[in-house]
Amino acid sequence: MQFSEAWLREWVNPEASVSELADALSMAGLEVDAVSPAAAQFSGVVVGEVLSCERHPDADKLSVCSVDVGENEPLQIVCGAKNVAAEMKVPVARVGAVLPGDFKIKKAKLRGQQSMGMICSAAELGLAESSDGIMPLPADAPVGEDFRSYLSLNDHIIDVDLTPDRGDCLSIAGIARDVGVIYRQPVTNWEIKDIPASMEQEIGVVLEAPQSCPRYCCRIVKGIDPTAQPPLWMQEKLRRSGIRSISPVVDITNYVMLELGQPMHGFDLEKIDGGIHVRLSQPGEKLTLLDGSEVETIAGTLLIADEQKPLALAGVMGGESSAVTDNTTAVLLESAFFQPIAVAGKARAYGLHTESSHRFERGVDPQLQRKALERATDLLLHITGGDAGPVVDVVAAEHLPQNPEIHLRHHQIPRILGVEIDGAMVEDILTRLGMQVTVADGGWRVTAPSCRFDISIEADLIEEIGRIYGYANIPENLSSAPVSIQAVPEADFHLHRAKQLLVDRDYQEVITYSFIAPELAALLTPDAKQICLANPISADMSVMRASLWPGLLSTLQYNQARQQERIRLFESGQIFLHGEGGIEQPEMLGGLIFGERLPQKWNNISGKVDFFDLKGDVEVLLGLVDDPSAFEMQPVEDVALHPGQAAAILRNGQEIGRLGMLHPGLQAKLAIPGNVFLFQTRLDGLAQGRIPAFEAVSKYPAIRRDLALLVDADLPWAQVQACARKAAPKIVRDIQVFDVYTGDNIDSGLKSLALSLILQDYSHTLTDEETEQAVEAVLQALHTELSAKLRD
Repeated sequence: MQFSEAWLREWVNPEASVSELADALSMAGLEVDAVSPAAAQFSGVVVGEVLSCERHPDADKLSVCSVDVGENEPLQIVCGAKNVAAEMKVPVARVGAVLPGDFKIKKAKLRGQQSMGMICSAAELGLAESSDGIMPLPADAPVGEDFRSYLSLNDHIIDVDLTPDRGDCLSIAGIARDVGVIYRQPVTNWEIKDIPASMEQEIGVVLEAPQSCPRYCCRIVKGIDPTAQPPLWMQEKLRRSGIRSISPVVDITNYVMLELGQPMHGFDLEKIDGGIHVRLSQPGEKLTLLDGSEVETIAGTLLIADEQKPLALAGVMGGESSAVTDNTTAVLLESAFFQPIAVAGKARAYGLHTESSHRFERGVDPQLQRKALERATDLLLHITGGDAGPVVDVVAAEHLPQNPEIHLRHHQIPRILGVEIDGAMVEDILTRLGMQVTVADGGWRVTAPSCRFDISIEADLIEEIGRIYGYANIPENLSSAPVSIQAVPEADFHLHRAKQLLVDRDYQEVITYSFIAPELAALLTPDAKQICLANPISADMSVMRASLWPGLLSTLQYNQARQQERIRLFESGQIFLHGEGGIEQPEMLGGLIFGERLPQKWNNISGKVDFFDLKGDVEVLLGLVDDPSAFEMQPVEDVALHPGQAAAILRNGQEIGRLGMLHPGLQAKLAIPGNVFLFQTRLDGLAQGRIPAFEAVSKYPAIRRDLALLVDADLPWAQVQACARKAAPKIVRDIQVFDVYTGDNIDSGLKSLALSLILQDYSHTLTDEETEQAVEAVLQALHTELSAKLRD
């Protein structure tokens, strides 16, 4: 929420600079994101009055104006705005003035006519993004007064980032209450008087869903002037709060929302058929909203309707069919309380987020509706005139929220906060926060005000005391709790060590959202049943991920869009799968590589990453758990991976992960300009590792025998290696492949594998006979089981 410092000081005015005030708010839990000037820097602009306005003799679109700026003689100024007219009060930049953007005003001749300044628009003064003409000022604006002083533009805009539990501070009144408590300053209690009815007409209200809307206030105001304009002071307060001025009715409802925290809405009375019904939506109902979009209501949506049709999404946005227009002369002002649970998520479900839904989702004071309605009526009658009917206040008291009485024990305060706080100060803090406090045995009985939905237990009260007392005033104490060191089994898999290994291999860790777009989930995990969120943050974050790959690929796209050409990422986290006993949430570790194999450097050989680069990284990772030979990698079909470059990671015959190249079709749909290689594995499949064991180095020489075998072209090396290891006697220490060849002198359907056998014994030097027997045993097994034969 953003607001004007000057507006806040109308309510409470501590002796503190704006920076000190911002720091105090942040330390009290109302974090200030930014403090910025209320207007761009400019000087030399005064209030002027157009005395006369004549058409330029040589230009149809220009006017020659005589403008009084409080000097001895009026100034002649040539103006191109269509709305300039005699007797208007306007902002005038005199010669020598400097406008935003360091634009200096000088004497000029326009088509032969002298111009001694400039009549300014709001956009030219930095007060609006665009303007249709010059900025009109009220008739009582004092001629010659400095324009910045007249509009109090030497002000600041404070932007506060509130946590979801502090909906009570989404108003000037709420912020002022906390500032008053922080600085021990009185808060101005602005009197809001009841506006008596000047006519008898009222409208019937039926609460068909009292659990969702237990209170609905409304009032008819007729005979308003549709040509009236909101006062400049109101427009400025709205602008400094980030809301543009639209019309008197809309501006007044927005102003009351910002001032008191009660969202309101104005309906065109002539467009309402019969009475008001607050009800849940019916299947197939459609509503065109104020932004022009048409929505089909979702079951369970709370609606404001008349006898014939829905008028508004309750607490979110009004409908176009009942909107106030420039011709409206009779309005129905609405001020209601909607339960947070009835509004929460509804705006997002329709792809909307409004100031009203933002407040109702967090909780609006259920005792504020009539007060806000009286305030809005008073402002409307003063600005547009008209007659007000009686207030209709329909309440289902049994459904209104009730704040419990909480027993606050004095001895619990130092136990939780770590500092003794005087009882008188505790009472003063709680009382200033609007709480009802009575002394009880060993403490107090406290009831929170109706605007505080976040206070329900004793710890909440102590938190309030702590933040107002000041966290900086609480001394630092070392914990006196006993500390014990828990032994970590040596054979356990250590995720931190795995992450460090990946970092050492030039990977970057990322943390992505667990919820993803349903379209991305359908592309990458079509076989997994989607787990949809009831209240998603947005439509493209509405499904729980069934793989780490969507988040990694989204991060890849983000980095590619920022000209990153070599990308290596990894992430650990949960995925969400439908299981027999409900939703399973296994912990996973996944990664991705893309681009060049090595960073660009004069002595590095350029080349793109491939399947074997990723496979090598994964094997090193698996080596933290067990001997890599304890794992198998077998070809697998995966809709997200290339059919010829996809493998399953097996341990003890059970699949624990997959790796491979992203399917070319998906690569094209995601607009990724190059091959992407991914892996992911379940952490529970890596949980039990091996304990390092000492093995002596043999003092006898090793012998190497190289073999060239002809095998089937589709035969994987893992199968050859497994067969050879099974047949080899103990003296065969290692079996490796060092060459693969297909081509000339190799029959079609075959390939040549060059193997090396490393033989060594711990007790003696191997004889030729022992060596030949070992080699023969391996060759015999490969021939028998895999039809392998020695190459000529």
